[in-house]
Amino acid sequence: MSIKSFDELFAHLRAKKICKRVAVICPDDACTQESLRRAKEEGFIEPLPFHDADPATAAARAVEAVREGRADILMKGFINSAPFLHAIIDKEKGILPAGRVLTHIAVAEIQGYPRLLFFSDPAVIPFPTQEQRETQVDYLAHTCRRFGIEEPRIALIHCQEKADTRHFPYTAGYADIISKAQAGEYGRCIVDGPLDVKTACSPEALAEKHIPSPIAGKADALVMPDIEAGNVFYKTLTLFTQTRTAGLLQGTDVPVVMTSRADTVDSKYLSLCTACLL
Repeated sequence: MSIKSFDELFAHLRAKKICKRVAVICPDDACTQESLRRAKEEGFIEPLPFHDADPATAAARAVEAVREGRADILMKGFINSAPFLHAIIDKEKGILPAGRVLTHIAVAEIQGYPRLLFFSDPAVIPFPTQEQRETQVDYLAHTCRRFGIEEPRIALIHCQEKADTRHFPYTAGYADIISKAQAGEYGRCIVDGPLDVKTACSPEALAEKHIPSPIAGKADALVMPDIEAGNVFYKTLTLFTQTRTAGLLQGTDVPVVMTSRADTVDSKYLSLCTACLL
């Protein structure tokens, strides 16, 4: 049975008695502290705080704890992204295996949408290469399956439903991704595109345009064309709607909670809970 909301995620974590050790770097701000308190109170996590006058040193020590098996999740606290990411991708002491792609997945519970919506990448890769985009599809499919979605529907997003290789060269690679999905390269999933957000997520919009698509306007996940599209989509949802969001890095040895220092307590808490499932 698939998890369709964050409340269902909480219930699942409680039922399975899941409790993960979280190495959190510089948990010095009120939002991070409150999110950790809530997750610990629920029994979902055991926080392992790492403080230092030099945030880069705290980050290195937290990553070391993950490498040594003393922590199951890494979390960004009140630390700039640069030293945080540097500790993660360090070739000798980091937690990003050689050849792996580091990307970001957001999870959104949108009022009126009947399922959680996963999308990538609003935070890490500026302009994904074809190989990186294929990896994003693979990571999204895996993440959806962890939420109990047996055959996730993944839409390759564009501003229209036709490839335009002249103005948007990346759309030329969509057909190859779809072929690989049909061949089972990403496991059991349905991939289609290009689709815009409306035809990916609205059966009515799809029907109005008379576009045949196996996604059927019921997308579980969206692959955004670039970081600008993903970031604007994310911030529009959180600013102008009642959407609840979580955000994680993927490609690392363990789930990494990476939210903005401006994100709410709820977003940080939901990100922790999502990491506990993965």
